[in-house]
Amino acid sequence: MGLRTERRDRGDVAVLALHGDLDLNTAPDLRLALMEAIDERSAKQVVVDLEGVDFIDSAGLGVLVGGLERARAAGRELGLVATGRNVLKVLELTGLIRVFKIHASLAAALGAARGSGPRSH
Repeated sequence: MGLRTERRDRGDVAVLALHGDLDLNTAPDLRLALMEAIDERSAKQVVVDLEGVDFIDSAGLGVLVGGLERARAAGRELGLVATGRNVLKVLELTGLIRVFKIHASLAAALGAARGSGPRSH
């Protein structure tokens, strides 16, 4: 299965909703979409919505970590929306659950972007 990336911005938050598998074959597509979203001056925060992701491997994790580093260097934040068991398990096993701001819903991520919502995980 491939990966479909859907851009759904909410004000000054760039939202990338992913659907499918985030792996070695599809990671370059996410990398391009992330770089574009992070480099836009209008986006103060980038949220990657992983709710539609069925599988994630080390290449996908590498792109997310690279995106986080790029966002921080640009003075922006990068958060994740993740509740799927498979995705959360990988984030927990790799320790990345402590590195990323992980939210239980897009609404929670958007609330946190406005400074009104608590971290979900």
